[in-house]
Amino acid sequence: MSDGLATLVGDDVEVRCVDGTDRVYLGLDSGASTPALDAVATRVQDFLPWYSSVHRGAGAKSQRATVAYESARDAMLRFVGRDAGSSPGRDDIAVLCRNTTEAINIAAHRIDLRSGDTVITTVAEHHANLLPWQRLAERGVSIAYVECDERGIFTADAIAEAIETAANPRLLAVTGATNVTGWMPPLTGIIDHAHCHGVQVLVDVAQLAPHRPIRPGSGAGNADFLAWSGHKMYAPFGTGVLVGPRSTFAEGAPLLVGGGAVNLVDLDGALWTDAPEREEAGSPNVIGAVALHAAVDEFDRIGWDAIVAHEVALAAQLRSGLASIDGVRLLGPVPGDATTDGQMLAIGTFAVDGMPHPLLAARLSAEYAIGVRHGCFCAHPYLVRLLGLSAQETARYRHDIVVGDRRDIPGAVRASASIATTATDIERFLSAVAELAAGKPEPEPYVQDPATGDYALRSLM
Repeated sequence: MSDGLATLVGDDVEVRCVDGTDRVYLGLDSGASTPALDAVATRVQDFLPWYSSVHRGAGAKSQRATVAYESARDAMLRFVGRDAGSSPGRDDIAVLCRNTTEAINIAAHRIDLRSGDTVITTVAEHHANLLPWQRLAERGVSIAYVECDERGIFTADAIAEAIETAANPRLLAVTGATNVTGWMPPLTGIIDHAHCHGVQVLVDVAQLAPHRPIRPGSGAGNADFLAWSGHKMYAPFGTGVLVGPRSTFAEGAPLLVGGGAVNLVDLDGALWTDAPEREEAGSPNVIGAVALHAAVDEFDRIGWDAIVAHEVALAAQLRSGLASIDGVRLLGPVPGDATTDGQMLAIGTFAVDGMPHPLLAARLSAEYAIGVRHGCFCAHPYLVRLLGLSAQETARYRHDIVVGDRRDIPGAVRASASIATTATDIERFLSAVAELAAGKPEPEPYVQDPATGDYALRSLM
């Protein structure tokens, strides 16, 4: 059995269900955003009296806020083993931004990619690691996509073949763990092969960072660029991080321009300041940085051995439990797959026969006080493949969206565990899914909104 490793703000919140019963809310949507750790909320509360603008402020509060902000930056480098003490010979920086999406957009703008170069990525990526590279096609950069199989996985050999056959491959952009199935690609060999061919690697570790240590020498830690977000790491307020070589940011204009990114401005242009400040135009999110620093400290306190063991136990319980329920289709690798067992996060994405995914999510909420996510999880190409949709079906759904009718848009339901999730929580969730899959009647008719596709009970609207 697995017990929660920490407490989260809101763990004791109760919500009213359709039967009139108040139930403790069970949040199983940490794959999207996590609640705050209690320790994070305490650190933020302690800092708030000292909150001020950072850099160039002469007042005591400004100076203290600056120290807190820059300490958070240093902590992010230590978190991925890129500080001077852990990585001799490396000179990396940590850019603090809004989220993983902005981090990857900054990388796409600043990495020297030119017409005729090729970026290699996969069909399993979150939109944050697809759309910034697709935009580069407007500048003549080619995009090569590595396909997945019916389980939603790709092999190191497939990546290697893409690298070896692409015209002038320059960058591999790949996920550290998919946000849909929770599968973790075999990154050590993938990254080593890319480097042997002179290809830099960016890993989107937004889904991976809260669940596995990222250290040089193995896995994502060997990448040139890493991007992740506090909102998936129990640190609200919206801070993201991009770590990469200082040399990438030494010349040229940043993606965002404005105050804080310059040494001098006149009416003919600007002299940019040094990185990482060059990439952080405008007033930074000091509270978000403090929160993320606190979360990283809490991971260190709990210990990665405990975090990984907790995750492995919950992943096995969640995925095997879903796979064993009649009428439930688990997306991604099935439990017992020797090539993927042990490489899965505690995420279960699934469908119930005969029940639209938005209705299933609505019923889990209204009848059981269980919060999950439904839809395509900002990974549309990946879901199309996992669901086995034909080109004709995909075209029809595209038409429906264009005309504003989302009643039959394909998708699935995702349950994703957190550091606070317990084995008892997973059993509660599996019991609810089993009841619904067995045909439990609706307490009253659910009403669907055609514009969103979502369902709700009129009595709770």
